[in-house]
Amino acid sequence: MKEFSNAGLLFEGNETELAEILQNSPTKYMWRIPAREAREDEICTVHTATHFKWVEDLSHKSPKELREMTECFDIGRKSLYVGSLTHYAALISAGGAIETCKNVVEGRVKNAIAVIRPPGHHAEPSESMGFCIFNNVPIAASVCMQDYPDICRKILILDWDVHHGNGIQNMFYENPNVLYISLHVYQNGLFYPGQSDDEGAPDGGPDKRGAGVGIGKNVNIAWHDQGMGDGEYMAAFQKLVMPIAHEFDPDLVIISAGFDAAAGDDLGGCYVTPACYSHMTHMLMSLANGKVAVCLEGGYNLRAISRSALAVAKTLMGEPPERMVIPPLNEKAARDIQHVKEYQAPYWECMRPGVIPIKDLQHRNAPRLHDVMRAYQKGILSKKHNMISMPLLRSMLSKSYADQVLVTPRIQFAKKIILIVHDSPEIVAQVNSLNNSVEAHNAFMGDDLMPYIDWAIENGFGVVDVNIPQHFTSPQDEEAYIPRPQEPVKEQQSKELLCYLWDNYLQLNDSASLTLIGVGDAYLGIKQLLISRDIKSRVPGVLSFVSGSLRPVRSETDQYLSSWYKASSLIFVSSDHSCWNDEENARKVRKNRFGAVEKSDVTGLGNMLKRYEIKATKWILDKVEDWEWKRNDGESDEEEVPLGQKVIDEVDLVGMS
Repeated sequence: MKEFSNAGLLFEGNETELAEILQNSPTKYMWRIPAREAREDEICTVHTATHFKWVEDLSHKSPKELREMTECFDIGRKSLYVGSLTHYAALISAGGAIETCKNVVEGRVKNAIAVIRPPGHHAEPSESMGFCIFNNVPIAASVCMQDYPDICRKILILDWDVHHGNGIQNMFYENPNVLYISLHVYQNGLFYPGQSDDEGAPDGGPDKRGAGVGIGKNVNIAWHDQGMGDGEYMAAFQKLVMPIAHEFDPDLVIISAGFDAAAGDDLGGCYVTPACYSHMTHMLMSLANGKVAVCLEGGYNLRAISRSALAVAKTLMGEPPERMVIPPLNEKAARDIQHVKEYQAPYWECMRPGVIPIKDLQHRNAPRLHDVMRAYQKGILSKKHNMISMPLLRSMLSKSYADQVLVTPRIQFAKKIILIVHDSPEIVAQVNSLNNSVEAHNAFMGDDLMPYIDWAIENGFGVVDVNIPQHFTSPQDEEAYIPRPQEPVKEQQSKELLCYLWDNYLQLNDSASLTLIGVGDAYLGIKQLLISRDIKSRVPGVLSFVSGSLRPVRSETDQYLSSWYKASSLIFVSSDHSCWNDEENARKVRKNRFGAVEKSDVTGLGNMLKRYEIKATKWILDKVEDWEWKRNDGESDEEEVPLGQKVIDEVDLVGMS
């Protein structure tokens, strides 16, 4: 209240001034709503009579008994402190919430905020826990629906406390007229309050959506971890909270306003600013004709609570939300939001666009598009150049590698070979603005590597084309959207495959040059091959096109690798790459270990491949010609190897592993 007073929100003048203000500008100040003790019948709309009696009996306990109870309750999930005035304080807190909401429903005030303690959202129907005695917001909501059945039929409870409001959820889990939306840290069920001792009770997971006629009326926006801030909360509001809330169309909005997700609250570990709280409040005021009641819940930093509550109060009084720069959305948090959307899609029309029924598609044996594209590439390369799939007989390699390695015929006899390692082709689609669907005729595949393969074969090269997809399809896939693998995972997958190809095929034809081309994230596989195998003498040059991670090539056992890489490579890096953001970064990437880096004057892999096709192919020819000249000159004084000594029979080659 002191924060409200210091901000000039409370009237502190005399009676004469009060009459004038009420006449001329009644919305200039906040006006006090008298609190009262909640009645037993009001509390028992959501709590059991046994629980009410248990709380009531606390006032008759001795100080010693209360201390012993507190010591017992301060262990594990219970997390509760009790005293001789607990019963009275809990009655006042619940009564304050009731009167706040009733005044808003009746229209006596536009909206209101209840500064009450103890909080309530953890309290279960028959149990107090988590510093909560009675569950204030459900009590107030139930009383309002009971007392005003004509004007308060549907209520939205929005809980932005950093902890899940297990009590509110369980009290309305099967109620179709109360929509409960909670934004909280979940940590896969490890964050408080965690899982109930009753294994059948729902926790705060995103898959807990209500039951019976209340299915879909419980929305858990469960963050994977702490550290969430304005970007995540604003995204959740814009993509989940507000679309669902508008579709529900409540008669009253009650905010369970815990401020332990606020910046400055170390226990909550999140970074929501007062400006973000004001924006969230402002969005909620667009519902229910502006009837919004705010009830204080948790928070462990008085300064953070005060600043956040003040921002909310100012917004309730009609001040515009504070200006804010919304930070970028955390990638994992974006997946958290998408998971909620997928779980809620069956129950809310607004959640359906962009949600793919993965199980139905699997039942219909529908392939993922990257598999279709590789089959298309194989068909084209087979028809144009008779390219075939290279057998991969090593059990450690995923079966998904089938058809990912395509080679020209009689590759083992080629005098010069190009090994191309690349990502799957780029897909660009214009979605239907009405339902977010994609029609095939509005999607495009950018396969800008095909001209390089055509050129290589026309110039007498044997070609090994290696596609490294971002995901290897599995019948066990349970999600429509699968994120890109982490860089170490992709590097390891690429390393296993390329080392296998070298060990079993490419090193055996030791008279052939091996030019390496890397495109996209897959170029990291070339880095791993160079570090893992001593192939420098066979490689005229390394050509790469990079728009993602730019990584150094260096070895603990080969001191000459980095300098060789610098002299033998050409690395085109997209002009919008972060390495060009400042001169210091640009200077670092021009060191030996990053190769001969060249800043592209275009952005994106496809544009770079197209832009530098002539320069790149000429560079390859020059490098191979130089390699051949040095090789022939160096072998002139050596004993000539009899022709055919190194010839490898095709049948034997296929069987090697």
